[in-house]
Amino acid sequence: MRILRLDQKDEPMKRREFLSNVAAGAAALGLAGCTTFPTGSVSGPKKTLMMKAGHQHDHSAATLQALAAFGVNHICSGRLSANMEDWSVDALTRLRKHVESFGIALDALPLPMNSNYITKAELPEILLAKDPDRDRALENILQMIRNAGAVGIPLVKYNLTFLGVVRTGRVPGRGGASLSAFDYAQAKQEPPLTEAGPISEEIYWDRITYFLKRVVPAAEEAKVRIALHPQDPAMPRKTGFRGVHTVLGSVDGLKRFVQTVPSGYHGLNFCQGTVSEMLEKPGEQIYDVIRWFGDRGKIFNVHFRNIRGGFLKFQETLPDEGDVDMPRALRTYHEVGYDGMIMPDHVPMIAGDTGGQKAFAFCFGYIQALLQQLRAET
Repeated sequence: MRILRLDQKDEPMKRREFLSNVAAGAAALGLAGCTTFPTGSVSGPKKTLMMKAGHQHDHSAATLQALAAFGVNHICSGRLSANMEDWSVDALTRLRKHVESFGIALDALPLPMNSNYITKAELPEILLAKDPDRDRALENILQMIRNAGAVGIPLVKYNLTFLGVVRTGRVPGRGGASLSAFDYAQAKQEPPLTEAGPISEEIYWDRITYFLKRVVPAAEEAKVRIALHPQDPAMPRKTGFRGVHTVLGSVDGLKRFVQTVPSGYHGLNFCQGTVSEMLEKPGEQIYDVIRWFGDRGKIFNVHFRNIRGGFLKFQETLPDEGDVDMPRALRTYHEVGYDGMIMPDHVPMIAGDTGGQKAFAFCFGYIQALLQQLRAET
């Protein structure tokens, strides 16, 4: 299969030539829907486009070779275990050299604080506040950050969730695809409490603050930015879900979070899909949210995902078919000076698409095309 190259040309491409080239490539790849872009220039003084397509989840040789062919030259590695041997300077150096051997930069690492439900988390004692286990686990996190800095990896990402990613099922989508969905009215809160017991807003914020006061100074010293993924999905503030008041599942909560311990090294793994799930009308509201966090330098990484619906009821779609105007969103990141990775995130299930490879290829082509158009505009 011929791969559509979306490399930057020496001279900006004319709009008609660009759309013709993208349409031809999209037809070859079956990427219908990647060829329509809004007109107009970025408002205000023009800035150099620094955003780049990024990848997460996997750093196998086969994946890296495919990414290099797609022109995706920046990644976050796949998951590393909580075993400190995987986080030694030697191990991280080998990982970085492995990624760089494909011409790809290792821009980020995921801490072993993922989006799993609390009993399936790798370091649950951090949120469960089980002392002295909590402090021992935190000391390991601090050393992981120090070692990442020693190897020159500038970003780590993490979650602080009790609930994991909550969904209520799947619904049919375009072309018979299966879309992950959430409908709070159908969500079963059984048992009524998680193993953590009742988690009020006050308890949650106390544990978040304890974490940040330990970790942020280490991040500053190591010169490694730490990026939180918001709670996915948002839940009602008054009732929460299964006894957990999800303080990191609202825009106001995220605003408080980034200001709890002020630092240029403390910000967000800004999952656009998850933040859209917090909004009543994401197609109208998400751009102002991007501006608020972007203007303050709090967007460290972007999961470029779209949804149909909004607060308490939504489906996850491919990027071109949801309620959010994705070209407008990308332009907004550029306007606020964001210079990091733009990553595909969750994708629909398509018949015969093992591991979502075809769906992710669609997303990479879509992101590269939008970046190419934005580059032409600027």
